[in-house]
Amino acid sequence: MADESRVVCDIDLDAPGIRSGTLQLPLSTDVSAWGRLLTPIVAAVGGAGPTLLVTGASHGDEYEGPLAIMRLLRGLDADGLRGRVIALPALNYPALTVGRRLSPLDGGNMNRSFPGRPDGGPTAAIAHWVHSRLLPLADAVIDIHSGGSTLRFVPSAVIHDLPDAAQMRATRELAQAFAAPFTQVLTELDSAGELDSAVEEMGLPFLSTELGGGGGVTPETVAMAYDGLRRCMRHLGMSDEAVPEAPATRFLNVPDTGYLMALRAGLLEPVVEVGDRVEAGQLVARLYDVDEPLGEPNALRAPHAGVLVCRAARGGVARGDTVAVVGDDEARS
Repeated sequence: MADESRVVCDIDLDAPGIRSGTLQLPLSTDVSAWGRLLTPIVAAVGGAGPTLLVTGASHGDEYEGPLAIMRLLRGLDADGLRGRVIALPALNYPALTVGRRLSPLDGGNMNRSFPGRPDGGPTAAIAHWVHSRLLPLADAVIDIHSGGSTLRFVPSAVIHDLPDAAQMRATRELAQAFAAPFTQVLTELDSAGELDSAVEEMGLPFLSTELGGGGGVTPETVAMAYDGLRRCMRHLGMSDEAVPEAPATRFLNVPDTGYLMALRAGLLEPVVEVGDRVEAGQLVARLYDVDEPLGEPNALRAPHAGVLVCRAARGGVARGDTVAVVGDDEARS
């Protein structure tokens, strides 16, 4: 069959209790002729209730997801759980093992590979199994991201503006439960192949995050992901666990006009930090040409008033890189 997957899951996703296993994909390489790619998966199955799918490390240089998900799983009690949690803490396992955004096996970007292909490379094959086997089981999906090694975000949840009113309401309620300091209602530069799009096309509530970045983690961002996941479980009726409350999330519209791009390569000097309020035309960064030490730097200015939700994390940027993103409060947009 054209839809027949080469991936085998070695645990029962329906059996009561908590069990850990792997997604096994045959992988023949120079160093292992008859090898397998083993992607960790955990299923926690309690009583009657919804199924929540949680994923991390779609990009291998984003660490809040794996850390928060593993912490969450270690604290679960199947006897007190209403419903089921299916967790893939390292969705792009090869990328996570080398700390890179893309898979070293095939250069695959997991979050641009959905719905995947059963006969594709490792990234596409795993994406296809998740799309065809897991998403039909889910009632809600949470995918934990951060800015990775190239971007730095104000800690945020991320949702999209959806045409279906009921789906949009359920999505906003999930974001309110997660309670990140900000929630970006984001217009993506390119949504083709994203897990977000695949889930939303199925009519399900989907929540992503951008929790910091710069290639590392902080106690604050890991705790934010961990507590946010637990608040979402409580919101979905899966748990009665007491979870620290957080201030109400602040919703920001982030249109495609909010992206500020470098038109040439250079060294970037940030002038404002993520989370700061900016006005239209305000200087947010200077871009220097190191080959012209006395040359005037390129002034990069906010495209409109709002909050700086993202900036480049590295000191050097290339032509075409996003160097900053500005969003604004929904009431002001």
